[in-house]
Amino acid sequence: MKITYPYMSNSHIAIKNLFEGLGNEVVPPPKPSKLTLSYGTKYAPEFACFPFKILLGTYIEALEMGADTIVSTGGVGPCRAGLYTTLQEKILRSLGYEFEMITLEPPGRYLGDLIKKIKRLINRRISLIELAGLIRFVWEQLKLLDEAEMTSFKIRPREIKKGETTRAYRKAVELIARARSIEDLKEIRNEIKKIYGAVDRKEDFDPIKIALVGEIYVVMEPTANLEIEETLGELGVYAERSMFFTHYTLANAVTDLFHLTGEKNVKKAAVPYFNEMCGGHGRESVGNAILYAKKGFDGLIHLAPFTCIPEIVAKSVLPAVEEKYGIGILSITIDEQTGKAGLQTRLEAFVDLLARKREKRRKGNIA
Repeated sequence: MKITYPYMSNSHIAIKNLFEGLGNEVVPPPKPSKLTLSYGTKYAPEFACFPFKILLGTYIEALEMGADTIVSTGGVGPCRAGLYTTLQEKILRSLGYEFEMITLEPPGRYLGDLIKKIKRLINRRISLIELAGLIRFVWEQLKLLDEAEMTSFKIRPREIKKGETTRAYRKAVELIARARSIEDLKEIRNEIKKIYGAVDRKEDFDPIKIALVGEIYVVMEPTANLEIEETLGELGVYAERSMFFTHYTLANAVTDLFHLTGEKNVKKAAVPYFNEMCGGHGRESVGNAILYAKKGFDGLIHLAPFTCIPEIVAKSVLPAVEEKYGIGILSITIDEQTGKAGLQTRLEAFVDLLARKREKRRKGNIA
């Protein structure tokens, strides 16, 4: 069994360890590139959303590298993402690829099917104690990857030498990827503190604060959002993301298993505009926008793939949030035509606008 899976942020590092620990050979998904996107746009339906095209291109590259099994997640509700793997499987088979597609559906509704598929992924003798240890290690590795990224967001806008935080962050990720035990991760956590501590920074600087909300893949995968967090940080902005891999897993998969409602505070905040889900993360985009406005953030960037219905619904609501709470909002729709230079220009103008708005507020000229 040669397994591959979607590439999203740095989660691929820990997922590789999980599948290898279960006795599988792994073909790590390549980082999305122009080649990935060329495959995705060539074979996907024209109006498929951007993440669909990236994932389809990734699968083609991985199958060409020798993978014979694709493991991905499913979903429920109005969002098309729940049908991704079904359509992608049909497209890939029509191209002549022979492989097995394993779709892990939400545990709360498909627990029996999920257990059966997880058993399919265990291909060596492993005791329950050993399995628990493997899951704990993978989870701690994911947590440290998220922590390292969050820390980079805080330091980058204050760095004196441009690019130093990004280099420190990449070094931190390399160290975490080498870990093979919980003890390794403990030592690496201390090493990462030293690496970030060596970055020269302005201590008395109060950066503009911008939150990022929107569809999960374009929010979390730097290749898809053209490294927007890095660009904002180098413009002197503290960028905070509404979701990380571990947070998303706890707030969705784990709560779903126990039939609980995840992110209650976010969904409650969105109630004036949403009484029920509209699919994907549309409701969460609005709820998080309100919560960030109440936290005093200067602005908010709403990221959405072109043709993403849940985020189109959210986008129609956000102007009302902007007016009521006084937070500046920039909606960015992303597809394969979006260029980094154009995005940078829009970000520079948005940050400049927020800085002038903050200055006016400080002088008492506006509420």
